[in-house]
Amino acid sequence: MADGAMTATFLAVIGGASLLAVTARRLRPSDRLPSLEGWALADRSLGPVWTWFLLGGTIFTAYTFAAIPGLAYGNGAPAFFAVPYTVIVCPLAFVLLTRLWSVARRHGYITVADFVRGRYGSPPLALVVALTGILATMPYLALQLLGIRAVLTAGGVYPRGATEDLVMVALFAGLAVATYRHGLRAPTVISALKAVAVFVSLTAVTWLVLARLGGPGEVFEGAAERLGGPALLLTPEQQPAYASLALGSALALLMYPHVLTAGFAADSPRTLRKVAVALPAWTGLLALFGFLGIAALATGVRAPEGGAEAAVPMLVDRLMPGPLAGLVFGAITVGALVPAAVMSIAAATSFVRNVYVEYVHPTATPKRQVRIAKAVSLTAKLGAVAFVFGLRDQAAINLQLLGGVWILQIFPAVAVGLFTGRLHPRALLAGWGAGMLAGTFLVVREGFSSVVSLGTGPFEIYAGLAALLLNLAVAVVGTAILERLGVPRGADLTDLPSRLTVSRRPETGANNP
Repeated sequence: MADGAMTATFLAVIGGASLLAVTARRLRPSDRLPSLEGWALADRSLGPVWTWFLLGGTIFTAYTFAAIPGLAYGNGAPAFFAVPYTVIVCPLAFVLLTRLWSVARRHGYITVADFVRGRYGSPPLALVVALTGILATMPYLALQLLGIRAVLTAGGVYPRGATEDLVMVALFAGLAVATYRHGLRAPTVISALKAVAVFVSLTAVTWLVLARLGGPGEVFEGAAERLGGPALLLTPEQQPAYASLALGSALALLMYPHVLTAGFAADSPRTLRKVAVALPAWTGLLALFGFLGIAALATGVRAPEGGAEAAVPMLVDRLMPGPLAGLVFGAITVGALVPAAVMSIAAATSFVRNVYVEYVHPTATPKRQVRIAKAVSLTAKLGAVAFVFGLRDQAAINLQLLGGVWILQIFPAVAVGLFTGRLHPRALLAGWGAGMLAGTFLVVREGFSSVVSLGTGPFEIYAGLAALLLNLAVAVVGTAILERLGVPRGADLTDLPSRLTVSRRPETGANNP
């Protein structure tokens, strides 16, 4: 049970986040008329520091901070796939986000489906990209609530009984109001508090663990005794699954609407390049969370069956004094507020731009678009709360696993489309459909495991990556067939080259794609 000091510190952190959300309107105020770009992208005005706060705070969610150490607690080394996965994201963001930002800014695109619509001239392809993003985002949004509940329950901060629902609603009420009024500026200012609170609290927890246990060597030795030595190392059979999971997760992450929304809010490609170079600081943070999962195992923490994500909160509650434990729990809670807000904004913006305006009300004014987006954003948050209260936790986790596989299937239309327009939009639609069906079948067949076996041997691979390979194969073969049949394609409204070319800068001789 939480003591008074822990609860007071926790409430102070949450209160600070609420106060910051109220001041969001002061972040680069604009005299422009209301527009979806202003509400959803903060007028594309965020500099390097704010973009680093927002992008890092959006990518590294509260559920990640609970699930990764929980996986390390239960399975050892395989949990650390998240470290190379988030490292791979950095060079991908350096290349893809900067190129996508430039095209989006030049043509006024707000969502990635806007880019697909302009690149291929295909409303159906843009629609499936938008709907896939929304479909993959909603369970991810619900998982932020699950992450908060798991952490606070383990720490004794979350009450049981009828009041627990009111606590969850209250935590999101202030954020929902601030996001409704100020859009992306609200999670942006809160992301600064998230970064400070998480970095400070995690440093304190790690230092205390090392001091109590005698250093990292003793931590890993103690964990090896409890879990078994081989479990702390990757076996040859696990290596393909580990590598494919890291690569596939990295490719999928940059397709999520909330990550792209945070990237589109930057003020220039130069800002995004600086942020991509600095993002590994957040990766180090994630590695420390994984280490704490190993430390929980070494200290003999007994997490409830099926609730390994509670291992680190239980470790914190055991080792740290009340005020510091409250700081940790408050930091993780704020860690959920930032991505939850950005996810709701991204889902709402995709709906308005690529469903409502495209198919329902093409002449909607900018003011009406903002009003609809605000309503959808609020509905998404309420839906996430209802989802958490109405369904089992495992149902949300299973849907999020499927969401990661699904969102990866828009990679050919988006990422490949940034460099070549040769793929036919109808072939891309066919590839998307094949990838969605194959990925869903593989995950469900394995009992909602993201790592699946192919054939009868021990070889295992990430289901999303296997589905993506099928997706690409269908798109390439389909393009060749459609071009041979002379099937027309839509007009390309972007200024990107239609095929991948490499030019040479005359002054340096360097290759310039």
